Amino acid sequence: MSAIPWIGQDIVESTHAIEYIYTILPLIASKAFNQELAEKNLFEKLSPIGYVNLNTRSNRTERLTDSEYLSIPKSFIAFLVGFIDGDGYIQITKSKKDYISIKLVISLPLDDITILNYIQSVLKLGRVNSYYDKTNPCCKLVINKTDLQEILFPLLTYHKMFFLTDLRLSQYHKAEHIMKNNVKFYSEIAEVLPITFKLPENARAYTELCFFRNWIIGFTVSEGCFFIKKNLDACYQLKQRIHVNLFNSFLLIFNTDRKITTDKEKYMQFGVSSKKDVQTVIDFFSFSGLHPLVGLKCIQYEKWLNDLKTSVRYKNLRFPFQ
Repeated sequence: MSAIPWIGQDIVESTHAIEYIYTILPLIASKAFNQELAEKNLFEKLSPIGYVNLNTRSNRTERLTDSEYLSIPKSFIAFLVGFIDGDGYIQITKSKKDYISIKLVISLPLDDITILNYIQSVLKLGRVNSYYDKTNPCCKLVINKTDLQEILFPLLTYHKMFFLTDLRLSQYHKAEHIMKNNVKFYSEIAEVLPITFKLPENARAYTELCFFRNWIIGFTVSEGCFFIKKNLDACYQLKQRIHVNLFNSFLLIFNTDRKITTDKEKYMQFGVSSKKDVQTVIDFFSFSGLHPLVGLKCIQYEKWLNDLKTSVRYKNLRFPFQ
C-alpha cells in the first residue's frame, strides 16, 4: 500500500483506506481485463471473403481495427444475427448488363431509427437513411458488399454464428459463393451452391447453439411483442414464416407446454400468458445477462412490466428493480 505513488502513505494511515481500495479495485480489474482482451486480439485478424476491391470501401475513417472488431461482445453479434433474420435481408441483384450487386439491408419504421443508429455506432459500417414517405415513413441501414466481405461475414465466421431462418441462410450462402469465387455476372452464379452452415436438425439442437439465446433477443426486437389482452392476460409472442424446428425450440427455451399455432399455413406463432410462463419470460429478458432489448420493443417491454406490477393476477411475480 505504501508503495502506491503520491498517496501511498496517506492511504495506509487513512481510516478510509479499505473503502478506497474496494472502490478502485473494480476499475483496475476492468482495465486489466480490457487490456488482456485487446492483447489477445492484437495479432488476430479477420479473414476477408474472396477478392476485395479496396476502391469500394466506405466510411474509411470510421472503421475499427481488426482487434477492435474482434472485441465487440459476442452477445451483440448474436443479437444482430437474430435481428437480421427478422427485419433484414441480403439483397443480391443484377444490372441490365448482368453485373451483380450485393448489400445487406435492414429496414424499419422511421420511429424505430434508434435501433439502426445503435447498430451502426457499434459496427461503424454502412449508412442509415431516412425516407419520409407520407404513407410509409421508414429508415434503412445499408451495408455494402466490401464491408460484408471484410468485416461482417468474417465476424460471423470467427464466432461460428449463422442465420437461423431458411431464407436468410440461403441468401448468405449465395452471397458467400459470389464473394469466394469473384463471380461478376449474375448468369454465372451456380445453380447448386455450397453450404457452409446447416440449420439445426431439431428443436433441441437450436437450444444447444451457444449464441441462440442472444439471437432470440434480436429476433424478439424484430418479430416479437409484449401486450395485455382485453381479458387482462399478459402475453409474449413471436411470429414469423413457418420454421417448425425453430419455433419448437422456443418451447424448450421458455420451458412451456403451450402449442405452436399456424396462421393460414404461412406463419407460425409462439405465445405464452400463464403466470409461470410470464415469470420465465421476465427471467429471460431481465435476469439472464443477455443483450438487452432495444428501441421501441424495449419501451414496450418496460410498459408491459409496469402493467403487470399493477395486475391482480401477475403483481406477485418477481420483477427487475424491486
